[in-house]
Amino acid sequence: MATYRVLVSDPISEKGVDALRSAPEIQVDVNTGLKPDELLAIIGDYHGLVVRSQTKVTPEVFAAAKNLKAIGRAGVGVDNIDRNAATDNGVVVMNTPSGNTISTAEHAFTLMLSLARNIAQAHATVIAGKWDRKSFEGVEMNGKRLAILGMGRIGTEFAKRAQAFGMHVVAYDPFLTAARAQGLKVELAETADQALAGADVVTLHIPLTDETKHILNKARLSSMNKGALVVNCARGGLVDEVAAKELIDAGHIGGIALDVYEVEPPPADHPLFSAKKTVFTPHLGASTAEAQENVGIEVAYQLKDFLVSGEIRNAVNMPNLDAKTLESVGPYLDLATGLGKLLAKIGPGQVDALRVSYLGPVSELDTQLITRTVLTGYLSGAHHEAQVNLVNAPAVAKALGLQITESTVAIATNWTELIEVSAVKGGETFTVAGTFFGNAPRIVHLLGHNVETNTTGQFLFVENDDRPGIVGLLGSSLGTAGVNIANMSLSRNKDLSRAVTVIEVDSEPPVSLLEQLRATPGILRVLSFGL
Repeated sequence: MATYRVLVSDPISEKGVDALRSAPEIQVDVNTGLKPDELLAIIGDYHGLVVRSQTKVTPEVFAAAKNLKAIGRAGVGVDNIDRNAATDNGVVVMNTPSGNTISTAEHAFTLMLSLARNIAQAHATVIAGKWDRKSFEGVEMNGKRLAILGMGRIGTEFAKRAQAFGMHVVAYDPFLTAARAQGLKVELAETADQALAGADVVTLHIPLTDETKHILNKARLSSMNKGALVVNCARGGLVDEVAAKELIDAGHIGGIALDVYEVEPPPADHPLFSAKKTVFTPHLGASTAEAQENVGIEVAYQLKDFLVSGEIRNAVNMPNLDAKTLESVGPYLDLATGLGKLLAKIGPGQVDALRVSYLGPVSELDTQLITRTVLTGYLSGAHHEAQVNLVNAPAVAKALGLQITESTVAIATNWTELIEVSAVKGGETFTVAGTFFGNAPRIVHLLGHNVETNTTGQFLFVENDDRPGIVGLLGSSLGTAGVNIANMSLSRNKDLSRAVTVIEVDSEPPVSLLEQLRATPGILRVLSFGL
C-alpha cells in the first residue's frame, strides 16, 4: 500500500508522471484545471503537490494541506506559491532551474532576429496580398554591440549564440567575476549604465525585484544608440513600457520585443501595442516540447526522492539539514547570513573570491554549512537571476566564477570567538566580522573599523572625513526627516582621517535625505539597506 499521495494539479509530461509512479510508496493522482475551492477541498489528503504556473498555492491552501510535505514546481518561477506560508507550514518548495534554459535563450534570440528583420510586420503584409519590400529594410546583427543584463544560465546561453552571429557582447551581472567574463569572452561592465551606454541591442535575464523594477527606464534607454532594439523574455516590469513607447515614437529606440509584461495578459490599450516596430508573444519562453518534458521529469524525480529518502534538491525555502547538524551549528547561521548580506551591501561588486574565516570554538565544528550560509546571504544580498539557497549557492557561485575559501581569522582581535568574511577584488580585501554577546549575534568589525551593531534591521552606513559636527548633522537630519535612531556605532581609523557611523533606524530614510547627506562636504559615502 502506498505511503504517500501526490497530486499533479497542472499538466506535466507523461514521463514525469511515470517517474513518480515508479516508486511503489507513491500513489499519483492527475487532476488538472481545479478551481481554488476544489483544490482546497482535496489538498488535505496529499503529501506532495506538483504544479506549473496555473495552480495558485495560497496561504489558504497551506492551511488546508495538513499532510503536505513538499511542492514541486515544474519551472523556474515560484510566484504562484506563497513561500512564506510554505516555510511557516514546514513545506519544502522545489523548482527546476535548468529545465527551460535553452528554450528561453532561443526564444529571446528569436525575438531579437524577428525584430531586426521586421518578420512579424512583413508576414502580415504578405498574407494581406501586398508585396512591400521597401518598407521592411532590416539591420544585421553582425558587429552590433549587445548588452546582456544578467549572466546566469539563460544570459550565458544567449551570449554564446550572439557571439556566433558576430556580435560584441557586453555583460553586466553584480556577481560576474573578471575571470569568468574572460572565459566567456564577454566585455564585463561594472554597472547596468555602463553596459547600456552605446548599445545597439539589450536583452534582459534578471529577476524582478524592487531594485530591478524599470531597470530599463527612460534615461538608460536614451543612453543606447539610436535605433537600438530591446528584448525582454525575463520578467514583466523590468522595462518602463511607457518610456519605451515614447522613445520608439521619437525615433530613438528602433523597436521592442516582449514575451513578458507588467500586467499579464496585457490590456487591449497597452501603450506599446500602437508603437511602430514591435514583436509580442504570450509568455512563451519555456514553451517548447523539450523544455516541458525536461521540467516535468526533473520535478518528478526531485519530489519522489524527497518523499522516499528525504533528499532535497533545488529547494527555494529550506536547506538539506538533519537534526544533529542543526543542533551544533544552528546558533551560527543567523550570524553567517547577516555577515554575508552586509558584505554584499557595503563591499564592491564583481569580486574575485569570498573568504570565510573562523576563530575559537566555532572553528572546531563542521563549518561547511556555516560557510554555505554566508555565501547564500552574500549572493542574496543583491539581485540575481538565480533563487539562491543553501542547496544551490555553491553552484551559483561557481557559475559566476566566484571562489570560496575557508581559513583562520587574520584580523587582530580580542574576541575569543569570531566569524570573519572577506571579499577579495584584485589586490584589495574588504572584511566584516561578527561574534556573540551571550546568545545574541553581533557585528563587531566593518571594513577596518571596530563597531557594534545588530545583524538584522534597517541601517544607515556613513563614511566621512573625521571632522567635528558630522555626527550631530546626522542626528539632526534624521530627526528632521522623522527617522528614529534605534542604535548608533561610531569608529575611526588609526590615523584619524576617516570615520564610519553605523546607525540602526526604525524606518527607511527618505531618498531626499540620502541625497542631502551625500551632497554634504566631508561625507564620502552613504548607504541605506536592510538586513
